[in-house]
Amino acid sequence: MSEHPAILTENLSYRYPDGGEDVLANITLRVECGEKLGILGPNGGGKSTLLKLVLGLLRPDRGRVLVFGLSPERARVEGLVGYLPQRIEAALDAPLSVRQVIALPATLPLGPLARLGAEARAHIDRILGLLELEALADRPVAALSGGQLQRVMIARALSRRPHLLILDEPTVGIDVRGQQRFAEMLKRLHDELGLTVLLVSHELRTVVAGSDRIACLARTMHFHGSASGLTPHILGQVFRHDVEAMFGPVSGETAASPVGRGQEHGAGSAHDACAEGGGCCGHH
Repeated sequence: MSEHPAILTENLSYRYPDGGEDVLANITLRVECGEKLGILGPNGGGKSTLLKLVLGLLRPDRGRVLVFGLSPERARVEGLVGYLPQRIEAALDAPLSVRQVIALPATLPLGPLARLGAEARAHIDRILGLLELEALADRPVAALSGGQLQRVMIARALSRRPHLLILDEPTVGIDVRGQQRFAEMLKRLHDELGLTVLLVSHELRTVVAGSDRIACLARTMHFHGSASGLTPHILGQVFRHDVEAMFGPVSGETAASPVGRGQEHGAGSAHDACAEGGGCCGHH
């Protein structure tokens, strides 16, 4: 897979059939193998739509998406992509143990009566260890806390040994300490399994802690780079609609400044920029 980037989008645009303007417009993005990319933007900014395009659940109106040089549908069928959705409550309805839930994606392609081989079982044991789930392996998933269930579903997404792990808003409702623990866990998975990680969130702390590079998305790509490139006016533009909903129309330099100016890398820390701008993003 090394001759291809993990994700490549070129001039990608999408408009829902019942919508007016494009939800995504001219998105060009390259994610290298082994990279941890955080995509940050407001609710309604197109993040979930971009994920659906990368997963092959939607097809672009214009442009293209490749995952390891393949169509998104093909990459998903071949088990190259693991996905943690934003809502995971459905797993609680299954009368299965933690180990059974984790093993299910690896078992399904083998048929209803097939058993996992020794190598696959060893891989699942390894994931249980990396996510500190060994003590819960035989517990029913319905008996788990929210944080435990999230770790189980991440393990489930890793059961087929994907090259790419996609996480959609993984720290919603988690406190600051929980976000720190999540970032530590994600780094451990990335380092031990050699994953490419695509993390999508509207929370600055989650994205900065869990990513090597940051892309800011609000219909178009406003920034793509390291956190040090974030500036107050970029953040203000990306989260402009959220700010205007609370405080009225944005005026002055933030509103007038061009979006995503690549030279603006003197912003200090991303946390300082977020405090001034109300959000977080970057330039493509």
